[in-house]
Amino acid sequence: MTITEADFEFISSVVRAESAIVLERGKEYLVESRLLPVAKESGHPTIADLIKQLRRSPMGPLRGQVIEAMTTNETSFFRDVHPFHALSDTVLPELIRARAAERSLNIWSAASSSGQEAYSIAMLVSDALVGQPGWRVRLLATDISQQMLDRTTSGLYSQLEVNRGLPAQRLVKHFTRQGTHWQVNEDLRRMVECRLLNLDAAWPMMPSMDVIFLRNVLIYFDIPTKQRILARVRSLLRPDGYLFLGGAETTLNLDAGFERVQIGNAPAYRLRSEGKTA
Repeated sequence: MTITEADFEFISSVVRAESAIVLERGKEYLVESRLLPVAKESGHPTIADLIKQLRRSPMGPLRGQVIEAMTTNETSFFRDVHPFHALSDTVLPELIRARAAERSLNIWSAASSSGQEAYSIAMLVSDALVGQPGWRVRLLATDISQQMLDRTTSGLYSQLEVNRGLPAQRLVKHFTRQGTHWQVNEDLRRMVECRLLNLDAAWPMMPSMDVIFLRNVLIYFDIPTKQRILARVRSLLRPDGYLFLGGAETTLNLDAGFERVQIGNAPAYRLRSEGKTA
């Protein structure tokens, strides 16, 4: 089936009101693919029937199911590889030296989805701190979807999910087989703190961050929303910290407070030194 223009506009308005995500024309296929399982699960014969019910009860439980479906992003372990190489080879060694006195690291996975990114980071931090006891690591994983955060908390992944991007040696080292699934070991699960957060709504109090992964989420927002989010990120990032964005994302022409640096094959962003201009 093909979603009507009116139904697409209605879903777009609901999603934007709840998450600030902009669904532009041409994304009808995405709405259909995401809402078809919701329609089946909620007992609606078609997506059109589901949307009709949502129009009748716009603030009912169906609204939450639709938002959950439309805001769940594609993810995998060590997605795109290069930012994680930069983190393990350059950023973590540098920050561990710089924080030797305080022995503390704060890292934020700001659109963590079902947790693969947060646990990928946790594995690298755990490996980097081997033989260095006494470090306090706070790894914050946030997402707009409570369902995704629940999955992160459980740390339980299917064989298909661990096959995507997770090297076999890390699977054996950091996971335990649970029937047909694999569960992240308790030491890593304790390292990750999950919290519900809408990037375009009020943020809770958070510590200054050494590293922020804000990857593959800015692309869904309009320019003013991107600028607001980057300004908030800038206020949280420590002067010698690092921001990682998705491959199709940049701070250029959005926030002059950042400067781009290249770490191997990965671009990253740092706070611009005082006196420099964009």
